Amino acid sequence: MEPSPVTTLALGFLLGMGHALDADHVIAVSTMVSRHRTLRRSSVVGIFWGLGHTTTLFLVGVAVILFKVRISDRLALSMEFAVGIVLVALGASVVWGFLGRRVHAHAHRHGGEIHVHFHSHAAGEEHDHKHPSPNYRRSLLVGMLHGLAGSAALMLLVLATIRTPMLGLVYILVFGAGSILGMLGISSLLGLPFMLTAERHVGIHRGLRIAAGAACVVYGIWITFSVGIGQGLLQ
Repeated sequence: MEPSPVTTLALGFLLGMGHALDADHVIAVSTMVSRHRTLRRSSVVGIFWGLGHTTTLFLVGVAVILFKVRISDRLALSMEFAVGIVLVALGASVVWGFLGRRVHAHAHRHGGEIHVHFHSHAAGEEHDHKHPSPNYRRSLLVGMLHGLAGSAALMLLVLATIRTPMLGLVYILVFGAGSILGMLGISSLLGLPFMLTAERHVGIHRGLRIAAGAACVVYGIWITFSVGIGQGLLQ
């Protein structure tokens, strides 16, 4: 017996929430969340990731449903490889932010003369500054890339079993809503340790950020080797 539309959409919502738990998604978002010190900003990271993810899935779904576009295996592998590269870049940017030398210059006036002083943030975060409001474009772009790769292919397989194009498009949106809600919850949970240690436990906070960045780099390298060598993309 063919499942009812309500059952199909409910399944899509649950699959979307589960999709947010993919390891590469969690690692990428944890790295981006580590940059923020409030739960609100951490939650917004997850929302923007989900919006980017859903946008790409919807566009791909429209191409598959309405224009019968076929996603080749090589293109799918290329997207997976690109995700690995992005994870390496995300993690490296966090690690380098602490281990590299970040020198700031400040001008001060002494006795009528202006002097420029330099200091490094490499040793710690004690000398903190007000920085501009966060830009969530990175979360949106990473989410869009993830929408082209990974277990989202499962969603496209389900689409092939849906007879009505309109139901298929609604299914994509419901799947996306599930992924947004799932990532909102995950990013909020991941943001808690960074928020709780940001002010009073600077050393622990720094260690957590470096660990998140290092894990992102390692997992990204593993993906690139697995896809590029193991699955033959670069051969």
